[in-house]
Amino acid sequence: MGASALAAATAGERIFFILQAVLMAISAATTALVARAWGAGDRAEAEHVARASLILCIAVATAAGALGLLIAPQLAAIFQLDDATRELTTTYIRWLMLFNPSFAVFFALGAAVRAAGDTRTPLWIGGLANVLNVALLFPLVFGAFGFEGLGIKGAALSGGGAFTIGSAVFLWRWWSGKLLVKRGGSGALTRARILRIARIGTPAGLEQLVFQVGFVLFLFIVSFYGTEPYAAYGVGVRILSFSFVVGSGFSIAASTLVGQHLGARDPSGASRSGWRSMGISIAAMSIFGLLIVLAAEPIARFMIDDDEVVRLSVVFIYILGSVQPLMAIEFTLAGALRGAGDTRFPLYTVLAGMLLVRSTLAVTFSLLDLPVEWIFAALIGDYIVKASLLTWRFHSGRWQRALLR
Repeated sequence: MGASALAAATAGERIFFILQAVLMAISAATTALVARAWGAGDRAEAEHVARASLILCIAVATAAGALGLLIAPQLAAIFQLDDATRELTTTYIRWLMLFNPSFAVFFALGAAVRAAGDTRTPLWIGGLANVLNVALLFPLVFGAFGFEGLGIKGAALSGGGAFTIGSAVFLWRWWSGKLLVKRGGSGALTRARILRIARIGTPAGLEQLVFQVGFVLFLFIVSFYGTEPYAAYGVGVRILSFSFVVGSGFSIAASTLVGQHLGARDPSGASRSGWRSMGISIAAMSIFGLLIVLAAEPIARFMIDDDEVVRLSVVFIYILGSVQPLMAIEFTLAGALRGAGDTRFPLYTVLAGMLLVRSTLAVTFSLLDLPVEWIFAALIGDYIVKASLLTWRFHSGRWQRALLR
């Protein structure tokens, strides 16, 4: 659909993730609490946490979705985009917001079963949703097989509709007792349990909020350079997401194993799990990153037929590809700390890396009137700082007492 639609989708997704910060907070707390209970052999507490998390996530998602629908034009106006692109962004945000509760179900139940050690159920249900998404994209965006072409609205409908079906499958399996973490009985929403979720989840939510605000600020600076650099950022991130999801997987593994070992009163096993996850993640992400860098131009051209967007996408991929080992450290060690219940320190690292380093460098380069390639390069400083701080924290061992405070 061109650079304008791609820029609109990139901006709309950033807003979508900002409004999901509270969901991510609850999910982080769910992972820590379910993993700790599961490691201690307390299945009933794991079930209560999962149930409370699901109820809280649906309530929060419904409220956030309503807010997004009301102020979609104002949210789209944050980005310095041209009028046509801003209108597309508003449309994309509004339609995505309708599916917020569906994504909430996936967040809550996915976090609970992964924390218990079942990563296969979220995999096949997520795979089903993505297959449906791909199947619906072309007819809903461009029109085919009896469907009307709806443009960017069709992209939001295909993704939201597909994940609604996936979430319905997830919910049905949980309700019928087919998940590893059962639905348990009533009494999940106790004051003490909600306070524990809030205490652990609040820093994680603030971390996601800071992370997304930092992204918005960064994209705000990029947007002054025009639609092409903005679209190139979107292309580059999507291509490198093949590597990111590998890191995300090891982050989940680290969270689960660290939490379960601590629940079983095995802090040395928790430490070994974190370092081992980091080592494997560094190797895997580095290999994926190298392969993507080598194929950067043909992949970028496959996604968009615009010479300038392709050129800038390749530059961005080269820059972000060079920091894949540092990103692997951030993914796994931040995940390990969250699994231990130490959700504050990842927040501090994001504040230091994303806001103090990345944003400061980007603003400085912009004021010096340097090319947009320099703005992209500000990412390097961000990941150096975050990887260094997280390595120090995990090595210190202070995270082993996080849930005891």
